[in-house]
Amino acid sequence: MATWEDAHWESNLDSGVPRSAQRSGSFRTYIPDRMDGARLAINGDLSRRIATIERGIRALNKPGAEGLAGIARFLLRSEAIASSQIEGIAPSAQQVALAELGQTETVRGISEQAMLVANNLTIVREATGELVETDSVTIDHIVGLQRTLLLDQPRHHGLRTVQNWIGTSNWSPIGAAFVPPTPDRVPELMADLTEYLNGSAHSPLIQAALVHAQFETIHPFTDGNGRVGRALIHTVLARRGLTDRAVLPISMVLATLRDRYVAGLTAYRHSSPPGSDEASAMINRWLEDFVDAAAIALEQSETIMVQIEHLRDDWGTRLQGFRESVGLRATPRAGSATARLLGLLPEAPVLTSTTLARILECSFPAASAALDELRRAGILTTRSVQRGTTAYLAREVLDLITLSERALASTKFDTRASAPNRGVPALPEHRH
Repeated sequence: MATWEDAHWESNLDSGVPRSAQRSGSFRTYIPDRMDGARLAINGDLSRRIATIERGIRALNKPGAEGLAGIARFLLRSEAIASSQIEGIAPSAQQVALAELGQTETVRGISEQAMLVANNLTIVREATGELVETDSVTIDHIVGLQRTLLLDQPRHHGLRTVQNWIGTSNWSPIGAAFVPPTPDRVPELMADLTEYLNGSAHSPLIQAALVHAQFETIHPFTDGNGRVGRALIHTVLARRGLTDRAVLPISMVLATLRDRYVAGLTAYRHSSPPGSDEASAMINRWLEDFVDAAAIALEQSETIMVQIEHLRDDWGTRLQGFRESVGLRATPRAGSATARLLGLLPEAPVLTSTTLARILECSFPAASAALDELRRAGILTTRSVQRGTTAYLAREVLDLITLSERALASTKFDTRASAPNRGVPALPEHRH
């Protein structure tokens, strides 16, 4: 059964750190229950609420609808930005979009923070790609995910072989807020975690919540646990078919409601007999917090979709007015580069002619003409990114990303009601 295990810390420090960090003493590590095949009683009201939320998520992915799949890249970018913001990084949406462009073209003036977020974006996409398609997720897959997230920190790669802890000092676990299992227990606990992840004993939302909580409880790495744990949420939801090529911004909500998040994880780390009423009650407490976050993420995603549709309608009106003013038919030919570009902008708000030609598989002149037409229609603006290379920006999409991120960082999920409580990009200049 889950239990707390006494341990002793023998300090070998005698100078260079505070006296409190030099002391030896006792501490407790937490040993969680195994997950695979474990019994769990879900509260009836919670179960029914989960079913309703999962139906709402599926409705956004229904065949033939402009659902989450249509704005997957938009949400994925927001999720990647928020994931890095939890680590104290808040580059602008424009910087991140330019960093994405810089992965295939030469772009000047990209900040290191923006490049880190763009890399995070690639990793989250892999989590909902490669890990979704594999028959069975293994420990090696999860270790590979961590390695890619921490490419420049090889000393942290792989399952930990030392004790780690959360809170207190960097020198001692004595008095820490939480001390994960000892390193010798990590391989077997991770093996159990992957076995549970590969099954379907519970609904997708419950499984994602439990995988995340158990992973953060094991804390199997010396660094990168938060980022990998957040990616695993999306891995589970995509593997179970709840989200289609898209992610819900659940971890953005969890980051905003941090006190509830920590309290929920603390409740999850119970020390009652497995399958008992006490154990189920504590786990249900965590599930309620996670499901609340999923409900807010769903609501925010629906709002974003409506805003994007309004943008598309406005773009159509502007383009029609411009085309009529220069003697062209009101709407571009279906399947033309211009028509396809309009549909692409929410997913790719920063483009060059080279990138657009590659995405649309059209000629460079056709891509250039489409971008210039939308510029002349007042839909795109331009920025030089390299000598002889011009980027075209859909600033309204970038603004929408920024405003959505700021709203998701407000405990009221409305910056008019409460200011963002964590690092977010500044308001667009014209919004001040």
